[in-house]
Parts: sequence; structure tokens; C-alpha cells
Amino acid sequence: MTIYDYSFNDGKGNKISMENYKGKVLLIVNTATGCGFTPQYEGLEKLYDSYCGKGFEILDFPCNQFGQQAPGTDEEISQFCSLKYKTKFPQMQKIEVNGKNELPLYTYLKEQKSFAGFTGLKGAFMNKFIASIDSDFKNNSNIKWNFTKFLVDRNGNVVERFESTVEPKKIEEKIKSLL
Repeated sequence: MTIYDYSFNDGKGNKISMENYKGKVLLIVNTATGCGFTPQYEGLEKLYDSYCGKGFEILDFPCNQFGQQAPGTDEEISQFCSLKYKTKFPQMQKIEVNGKNELPLYTYLKEQKSFAGFTGLKGAFMNKFIASIDSDFKNNSNIKWNFTKFLVDRNGNVVERFESTVEPKKIEEKIKSLL
């Protein structure tokens, strides 16, 4: 199977095929509206504004699995993002990224790129925090928290996984190199 064999629902419940994104560079992100990383929406929108016309797309998957930080309906989440962060990139239906109800696309993404490690200013905090929830977190591919990002090239290859602590601007050069 390839990434293009998967589908999901957009924020309005319409079925979307990954085939629609063939030939594009993708950043696939699980998001939340009430998280300490929520301000990353601003950086994501800057990336989108800069590169959407050049074959770049962001797929935003709200997820309420981490600290219940994505409450509300799909419509409420969409309104929050567009009003507070002026997001224009596609937002999908709220999903689960781990466990028996995880979106199959996320199963695939995690099989392609496992946990990459927390880095940056919040890295030490996140290592300690996630270890208190899952002592074996470094040895499994589960999504650890909100705003985990997967970068996919134009051929559908998952080229890199960036954990929550990686700010969108730190990914910009990698995106440019794939465009």
C-alpha cells in the first residue's frame, strides 16, 4: 500500500482520497485548539501562505486524544482556527491517531516514520512529561502529543516526522527542498 490508498473525511464529513494530493508536498499534522502548542497554527499558516501555490499542502487533523485539548465539534474547531489564526489550509474531521480507533492513514504514517525524539526548548519538559504517561515512549511509534508533523514528498514518500516541539518555521527549508 502507498499513502495514496488511504482516505478520510474532511471537516464537513465528505470522503477525501489521498489520491487528490498526488504530486504535492504534504505536511500532515494532528492538532488541538487548547494546547500549549496551538500557537503553531500561526507558523503553519505562514508556511501554507508561502508555498501553497507551489505544490504544498497542509492536512490538519484535529485530535482530542491528548489532554482533551481539542474539544468541540468540527465546525467549532474550524471557526476557532479561522478566526484566531486565519487558517486557510484544509481541516479534516476530528480523528484518533493512536489505538483501536486510529485513522488508518495514521497507522501508515507511524509505520513509515517512528518517534523522532523531542528537541528544542520544550524537549526536556516533553521527555519528562511523556515518560510519566508512557515509560517506554521512546521505543514505540505512537503519536506522543498534539502537533506531530509528517512531511511527505511529491511521490508519496514519508520523508520525515517532526514531534510537537519542532516549530513549523524549522521545517521550512526541508519543505523548500522538496518543492
